[in-house]
Amino acid sequence: MTQAPSSSGDVEQLHAQQEIRDVLIRYARGIDRMDVELVRSTYHPDAHDDHGAYQGDRDGFLAWVQEALSYFDSTMHFIGNQLVEVHGDVAHAESYCVAYHRRRAREGEPGHDLVTALRYVDRMECRDGEWRIANRRCVFDWTRRDP
Repeated sequence: MTQAPSSSGDVEQLHAQQEIRDVLIRYARGIDRMDVELVRSTYHPDAHDDHGAYQGDRDGFLAWVQEALSYFDSTMHFIGNQLVEVHGDVAHAESYCVAYHRRRAREGEPGHDLVTALRYVDRMECRDGEWRIANRRCVFDWTRRDP
C-alpha cells in the first residue's frame, strides 16, 4: 500500500513529476497535430535530440520531423509507462511509446500502417520554473509495417 506524501518535499516532487509527464504528453499531442510551436515549447532552446535518423538541436529536429511526418496522413503517439526520477531541478524520465503512422494508398503504392515501439529517454531540466526536455534519446525497440 502506498503512503500519502508526508512532507512538503514529497508534495513538491510529486508536483514536479506531474509537470514533467504533462510536458511529455504535450510533445505527443504536438507531434500528432503537426503543431510545431507546441513541440518547440516542450524543449529548452539549447536542447539536443537523438531520434536515430536525426541527431542535433531543437530547431533542426523540428524541421526534420515536419519533413519526415509529411509522408504520413496521420500519426498517433501513445505514451504508456513512465518512470520519472526528480533530483532538484534535473530529472530523468523514461517513457514507453507506441507510435502509429498511417499512409493511405496512392498511385502505385498500397496503403500501410507503420507501427513503432520506442522509449523516450529524457533529461529534463527546470529553468525559470518551467520543466522542459534538455536532452532526448529515442531507443527503438521494434517496428512493423502492416498493410
